[in-house]
Amino acid sequence: MIEILKTILFGIVEGITEWLPISSTGHMILLDEFVKLDVSEAFWDLFLVIIQLGAILAVVLIYWDKIFPFRVRGRWGVDRQKMNMWGKILVASIPAGVIGILFDDLFTAWFYNYQTVAIMLILFGVLFIVIENRNRNSVPRVRSIASITYPTAFMIGVFQLIAAVFPGTSRSGATIVGALLLGVSRTVAAEFTFFLAIPAMFGGSAIKLLKAGFHFSASEVGLLVLGMVVAFIVSIFAIKFLMSYIKKHDFKVFGWYRIVLGILVLLYFAISSM
Repeated sequence: MIEILKTILFGIVEGITEWLPISSTGHMILLDEFVKLDVSEAFWDLFLVIIQLGAILAVVLIYWDKIFPFRVRGRWGVDRQKMNMWGKILVASIPAGVIGILFDDLFTAWFYNYQTVAIMLILFGVLFIVIENRNRNSVPRVRSIASITYPTAFMIGVFQLIAAVFPGTSRSGATIVGALLLGVSRTVAAEFTFFLAIPAMFGGSAIKLLKAGFHFSASEVGLLVLGMVVAFIVSIFAIKFLMSYIKKHDFKVFGWYRIVLGILVLLYFAISSM
């Protein structure tokens, strides 16, 4: 029962932090310090990735009509505009996809530590504040996903690569920062980030599963399924909250939150290592 409650808590945190640009990794590292699942380290690494599938399924459910390209006005067919959008998503997925497949284990060994997480939390928090201040009186150049060019999509993908290399950056945070820098509106930046997560997170989960194999006990399968379901439900609310919030507000509050969290991470581990 205790492990079930812990799994529910991790699913809640994943569902919230995966979509708000505040770093799910940073929160998971902190939560793991206080609430540890009684599982092997290998299963824990897999658990962190697999519960993301629940989060991404929430995007698929909410935005199904915007992302499914094979139905036009109730009839089967190909929606060229949606296919064009998927082309941009695939182009944006290239940097993180290629580098992630080739160097995932190396980057994990080098950068998966609290120092990197804290630094990237603070750095991208500052960037959110700086960019929003710079854009305060400017009109976004790109106000729809259809207006995003392929070169712009690729550059957004480069920012996603930064998140793939440096934990604590936040995949959604990095891609939103990149999109804002490139003149994309907040709502379009957030939506494109959601859609870009679909191949990124499905691909990452598939790679982890293939590396780990499929040798799970019944209790481990239960924890994975429970974590995914909780992350799915919470993600629905988190996504709807974010889209509603940014229609009237900017991202600076998330920037300040990241800075505070990054400082707390540094202080906590500095004190605990004394």
